[in-house]
Amino acid sequence: MGAREVGLPERAPAPGGTLPERVTIWEVGPRDGLQNESEIVPVEVKLEFLDRLARVGLPVLEATSFVHPKWVPQLADAEELLAGLHRRDGVRYPVLVPNERGLDRALAAGVAEIAVFASATETFAERNLNSGLDSQFAMFEPVVSRARAEGIAVRGYLSMCFGDPWEGAVPADQVARVGRRLLDLGCAQLSLGDTIGVATPGQVTAVLAALDAAGVGVEALAVHFHDTYGQALANTYAALRHGVSTVDSSAGGLGGCPYAESATGNLATEDLVWMLDGLGIEHGADLDALVATSTWMAERLGRPSPSRVVRALGG
Repeated sequence: MGAREVGLPERAPAPGGTLPERVTIWEVGPRDGLQNESEIVPVEVKLEFLDRLARVGLPVLEATSFVHPKWVPQLADAEELLAGLHRRDGVRYPVLVPNERGLDRALAAGVAEIAVFASATETFAERNLNSGLDSQFAMFEPVVSRARAEGIAVRGYLSMCFGDPWEGAVPADQVARVGRRLLDLGCAQLSLGDTIGVATPGQVTAVLAALDAAGVGVEALAVHFHDTYGQALANTYAALRHGVSTVDSSAGGLGGCPYAESATGNLATEDLVWMLDGLGIEHGADLDALVATSTWMAERLGRPSPSRVVRALGG
């Protein structure tokens, strides 16, 4: 059954005119989605996954990561994948880099866009980055400055923005302070991560208000929600109402975080698209083709997709 066969309107008026007219979907399935798989996914499957997602109409596909293979063995094939990648016109293929060595590998592979991964909390910075909340910036500064000198745009991921499994709730002003430093360092965009999926819409509003107060324009922000407590769509809606127009999601709801055991899958791209369609917000993706792609990938992984929309439409 196709998406248009169940009575969903093509467009619906946005309530109060407060929502963006268009949202950029930042697809993280090929990187964040697959990095937490227990089995290594063959590079041929990853390449087909990326090409299928490109043909769906998604504008940004985060392709892989140059984290050391010891830490994320599922993405040890980054160079091979990028060498075999069929880049389609109009599609961006950023990659994640952890440090200068990762940047060296990314530059050698000819990437045009990278992302760095920072922490909003002390404990997660120590456990994930072997650094501290403030000292992590000494690691990022040469990566960002070198990338920008090469004409490469840099995104800054900020993890644990709403809750940390060791520290608990994270103060909104702390998130704003760390996020502002990433942007001041030269990151073009800041993605706010709910790494363990504990955020609620009220927290999202509070963090975005704190960033407003810190002088961070909403045009520089993206959101990245996990669905541990079933709040990812509600949190996304709260961000949209605030004016955020870039949303990270993962086809089929794949993913987690290899350094946070309580993290479950990302917001499913299909669930996001269904909501955006119902709100009349443009996004450019073909929902039926997206569902078919996630159904195909679920078959490759040997388990059903956790996305509710995939299950409803792909049966």
